[in-house]
Amino acid sequence: MSGADNQPDWQAIAEKFDLWLPQLEPVGEDLLRGLEPFSGDLILDVASGTGEPALTLAKQNPEVTVVGVDAAPAMAAVAQRKVDQAGLTNISFTAMAAESLDFPDSCFDRVLCRFGVMLFADPLKGLQEMHRVLKPSGRVALAVWATAETMTTMHWAQQVLADKLPEALHPPLQKATSLGADGVLDDLILAAGFSEYEIHEMPLFYRFDSFEQYWQLIEASDIMKMQFDALTPEVKNQVRDEVALFAQQYQESDGLVIPHAYLLAVAMK
Repeated sequence: MSGADNQPDWQAIAEKFDLWLPQLEPVGEDLLRGLEPFSGDLILDVASGTGEPALTLAKQNPEVTVVGVDAAPAMAAVAQRKVDQAGLTNISFTAMAAESLDFPDSCFDRVLCRFGVMLFADPLKGLQEMHRVLKPSGRVALAVWATAETMTTMHWAQQVLADKLPEALHPPLQKATSLGADGVLDDLILAAGFSEYEIHEMPLFYRFDSFEQYWQLIEASDIMKMQFDALTPEVKNQVRDEVALFAQQYQESDGLVIPHAYLLAVAMK
């Protein structure tokens, strides 16, 4: 585990997290549109993971400079390796916790964060740090998961595993969707010091050729390794079959299309 709330071991799965990037790509696109970068901007990406959407931002806008940070050193190392392999000169990644950003006040023009804030050890402190390092009139764009019911795939896992594992090993649905209820993210943004903001609920569809392809991703990415390691092979097969029953309602003629929802927030300092 990486800490409380049953989160995956981000250090251990860093090399495998890229398997999820195609499913999350639309969120990055929405964030970059909300960010509205300008030529010459210095941009901070917080909780970068393995580098997206910061890498896309740097490639699409060679005239900006991007700094990415992640609390898991292994994640930052994977992202920096991509920078080195691509020969990019306007982006770099380093290990750093969001709650203690090692940057001066008012030094970034833009701040970006995809699916990070709700997982911070202290979401308010993390947002306060983003506010601190942002220049006056600077902009932050962030995405967090919406409600538990609309984080469909993890909600499936929560329901299926509820009677098979002790609560201490349940998927981190509560933490992952802790900012999704009405008004919670609003209050956090205001408490962090931002005075002007917009929040929109956005759809996100995971797309797979089949349920089998989806389940292969679950297993290959180790996103639920903690839970699976605690199950016997027989019970794990039962879990798969029960999740497959949930997925049936989203099977379309051209594949499996699983709806989710997240909140896209853009705030100004």
